[in-house]
Amino acid sequence: MRPVACLRLAVATALALGVLCPPQAQAQARYYWKSLSGAHAVPVIFESLSGNTNPFDPAHKVTAGANVEASLVLAGYARTLSLFDRATMVALILPMGRIAGDVAVVGETTNQSATGFGDPMIEFDFNVLGPRAQKNLPDALRYEPKFSVDLLADLALPIGEYDDSQPLNLGQNRWYGRLGAPIVAQIGPWVPGRRTTLEFIPAVWLFGTNDDYVGQTMTTDPMFQLDAHLTRDFTEHLWGSLDAAWYTGGQATVDDVSGEELNNLGFGLTLGSQINENLLLTVGYKSTVNDEAPEDLRLNVFTLALITGWHPLIEGVGRLGGGE
Repeated sequence: MRPVACLRLAVATALALGVLCPPQAQAQARYYWKSLSGAHAVPVIFESLSGNTNPFDPAHKVTAGANVEASLVLAGYARTLSLFDRATMVALILPMGRIAGDVAVVGETTNQSATGFGDPMIEFDFNVLGPRAQKNLPDALRYEPKFSVDLLADLALPIGEYDDSQPLNLGQNRWYGRLGAPIVAQIGPWVPGRRTTLEFIPAVWLFGTNDDYVGQTMTTDPMFQLDAHLTRDFTEHLWGSLDAAWYTGGQATVDDVSGEELNNLGFGLTLGSQINENLLLTVGYKSTVNDEAPEDLRLNVFTLALITGWHPLIEGVGRLGGGE
């Protein structure tokens, strides 16, 4: 490729890889790679889920004997910027879709369904350790994560669609969010086609009170979630990831009747492909493994994500270079 095309591809790859991964979706690899300040991103993420919990609710309250299926679509907008010379990202995510299944309500199993919009979420990510913010093209081309640590905060707005007569809903009728510290460790040289990373996302989810959960009051203890990814380039345009997740805590109490705490593991695989200079496609699957007992979390997730990233400066370079 000519120099201008190489420049656009190198920077646009970073934009597409490090743009947006909604917390309602299963945590994806390479999300916390940094990109040029002032970049924009629009994702469309589709998930097909099944299990014994409401996949629209990150608390993952288990209902013994439940059989729930959902189609979840997440769309949003993200913007990267420089704050105190550190890489920063702000994003807005809107979930929507359909959920249906058999769940127990007051001792009786019924079939329920819901469609529409879930609770929108605001996300803020701030890098505290690692390379300084990328403010120009040389910064972007020299970027290597080495060892980086971020501070992460998410807050869901309880305005999604909610029916207080049933437990399966897209909206959760309460405030909730998470605090986390994403970690990226570079392994070996930072050369396209040979890049390898080990990534961890420890986070704690905090939940408000739902004072009208099928006519009852539901509270939920904090839930700790740890996601891990080992990622590797196969070519300059194709990469893969081995994924793992651990959920613990999150005990739910409904009118003084307490449920079980989570203590579950999940494993999965992800493949990502750079379709062009602005478009990234990822496909992944993850499933819980220690889920034989009725009170264990059982969740199977297939994910298809299409993410568009762009930057006015990069687009300008392309126009000056005649699109090469």
